[in-house]
This record gives sequence, structure tokens and C-alpha cells, in this order.
Amino acid sequence: MEKETVVILGASDHPGRYSHMAQVLLLEKGHIPLPVNPRLESIEGIKCFPHIKDIDEKIDTLTVYVNPHISDSLAKEIFDLGVKRVIFNPGSENESLYKPLRKRGVEIIEACTLVMLRTGQF
Repeated sequence: MEKETVVILGASDHPGRYSHMAQVLLLEKGHIPLPVNPRLESIEGIKCFPHIKDIDEKIDTLTVYVNPHISDSLAKEIFDLGVKRVIFNPGSENESLYKPLRKRGVEIIEACTLVMLRTGQF
């Protein structure tokens, strides 16, 4: 398994949230999670970025946990991230972003990051 750097858009410090569970599982599987939430400084001891544009590292995957209204407002930041793939988790699907992302060569996946990690599909 190749280690990936993964941005978690809509990261949460609440253990019952899927984005929080994904961060924990990403760490367990050896990946590097980069949580994004403007209201938090850190999650589980990992620095939380206020905005996608604040991340300077090379990113492999963006996993989305925000509703389409929010991801629409972040479209330019998402496009500029230069990721290989974007995973839209249930409830975050946003077809208005799919075509422009595909034009940039980004793989679009509508799936649950947790399921992908647990079944070896990540």
C-alpha cells in the first residue's frame, strides 16, 4: 500500500463524525491526514488548516465531508490543490465540480472513505 497525503475537507474533532473516523483510520493505515476546518486548531494532535489554500504540501487525495453549497464556494481552492483524486463522501456529492475536475485530470469517486479504507479500495 502506498502512503498518501489526504486532505479532509470538513474535518471534525467530534469522535462520532465520519470525517473524524476517517482521520483516525487514515492514520492507522499509514496515510498522512491533513484536516481542514476554520474553527479548529488541531484534531487528535494534528494541526488543522483553516483553509485548503493554507496547505503547501503535495496532496494525493481530497476527501470531502461538506455539503455542495460549501464545496461550491471553495471550488477555486479545490481546483488549485492539484490532487490526483477527489472522494465525495455520501451527502457531499457535487456534480457541478465533476466536469471541471475531470478536465484537470482528477479522478472523481463517489464513495465512503471509511469503506474504501476498510476494504482495501483506497
